[in-house]
Amino acid sequence: MASTIAAVIGGSLAHEAGLRTGDELISINGHAIADEIDLMFYSNDNEFSLLLKRRGKIFEKTITTAEGRSLGLELKSFKISICKNRCLFCFVNQLPKGLRKTLYIKDEDYRMSFLYGSYITLTNLSDADKQRIIEQRLSPLYISVHSTNEEIRKKLIGNAKAGDVLKEIRFLTKNKIKLHAQIVLCPGYNDGSDLEHTITDLRKFYPYLSSIAVVPVGLTVYGNKKMNPVTKEDAIMALSTIEAFQKKFLKKHGEQLVYAADELYLKGEHPFPPLKNYGELPQKENGVGMVPEFLHRAGKFKKLKHVPTTPISLFTGMSFYPYLKKLSEKLNKKAGVDLRVVPVENQFFGTTITVTGLLTGRDIVRSFMGQTRANEIIFIPDVTLRDGQNMFLDDTTTDFVEEALGVKTKIIESSFDGLIRAIEEVD
Repeated sequence: MASTIAAVIGGSLAHEAGLRTGDELISINGHAIADEIDLMFYSNDNEFSLLLKRRGKIFEKTITTAEGRSLGLELKSFKISICKNRCLFCFVNQLPKGLRKTLYIKDEDYRMSFLYGSYITLTNLSDADKQRIIEQRLSPLYISVHSTNEEIRKKLIGNAKAGDVLKEIRFLTKNKIKLHAQIVLCPGYNDGSDLEHTITDLRKFYPYLSSIAVVPVGLTVYGNKKMNPVTKEDAIMALSTIEAFQKKFLKKHGEQLVYAADELYLKGEHPFPPLKNYGELPQKENGVGMVPEFLHRAGKFKKLKHVPTTPISLFTGMSFYPYLKKLSEKLNKKAGVDLRVVPVENQFFGTTITVTGLLTGRDIVRSFMGQTRANEIIFIPDVTLRDGQNMFLDDTTTDFVEEALGVKTKIIESSFDGLIRAIEEVD
C-alpha cells in the first residue's frame, strides 16, 4: 500500500529533501501510509525516515524537523467509504437529477468525520477501523444517533442490520475518544418520549460524549413524502424538552451538553438563549449557535471604520430575514450605509427549506430580477457556495448571477464580522 504525493510545497522540508509530485510514499519509519491521517500521525517525530517509490525504483529519505518548518506534503485524496444506509431523510436522496456528480456522494467514513466534521452512523466500522481510531487518537468524531431505540433507529436510517449504536459509543468513549452527537428530529418517529429517552441514554457517556445537537429534519420537494416537516408546534415541544435537560445538566455538570439547532428556535418563533449558554460552540457548523453568535456580535457593534457610498444588497433565507433586516436598518440609520436585505424563497428545493446555506443561484437571480440598483454590489454569503469555489448547489456560479443581473458580486464570510469587513472594503 502506498499514497501518491499530490503536491510538494516550495521551501518545505519535503521540497529540500528532493521529494516530487507523483512520488509514491510507501511508509514512514516502517509504518504503511494509506492517507493524510497516517502522514500526520507518523511524521510527528523529530526525525523520521520515508520510504518512497519513483518510476519503479525504491529509495529512502530521512527528514529532520525544525521549529516553524512544515513537512509540506499533500497526498492524493483517499477513496471515501460510501454510506450503505438509506435514511428516510437523507438529503442526497432528496436531490433532483442532473446536478454535478460530487453532490450525490454519501460518505460514511470515520476519516472524513475526524478531518472535516462529517457525521457518521458507526454502522460500517471494522475492527481494524476501531483499532486505528484508538491508536491514532482520531478524536473528536461526529456521530449521527437520531435514536437510541434500536428499532426506531433502524427504521430512520433504513438499515435493518445496523448494530447497537450505544455499544459503539460505549467502546469509543471507554477508550477516551471524544464524540459529538446529533439527533435529526423527525416528527412521528424520534420526537416526544423517544427524544427524552435518547438524550437520557447519551448523557451517560459524558464527558467524552461532549455535545448533543437536536436538528430539525430538512425535506425538499424531491424527498420522502411520508416524512412530515417540523412544525411550529413540534419545534416548541422539542425546545421544551431540550431546555428541561439543559437545566439538569447545567446543575450537575456545569454545562448544558444538549443544544437545539438555530432552526428550531426560528421554526418555534422562540427567543434565542444568550451566546454564553453555547459554551465553545461545539456544533456551530451544524447550525447550532450561529444566529446567537451573529446577534451577540451585532449587539456589541460600535461603528464602521469606513462608510461606503456604493449601494449594497445582501440576500438571506426566509428564516433569518427578520434578524438581518433589523440589522441593516440599524446600519443604514446609524452608520449611513446603503444596505438592502433581500429575502430569497427556496423554489429549487421547496419552500419548507428556509436556511441560507441551501439557496441556489437560480433562486437568487429570480429574487433580484427587476429590482437591481445602478452600480450596486451583491454580497454572496460563502455558506451558499461549495468550499473554495464560486459554485452554488444548482451548479450555477457567481459569474452567472453577475451576468444575469448585470451587477458585481462579492463573496463574504457568513458571520457578522465577515459582513462588517466586507462593507468596509467596498469603495
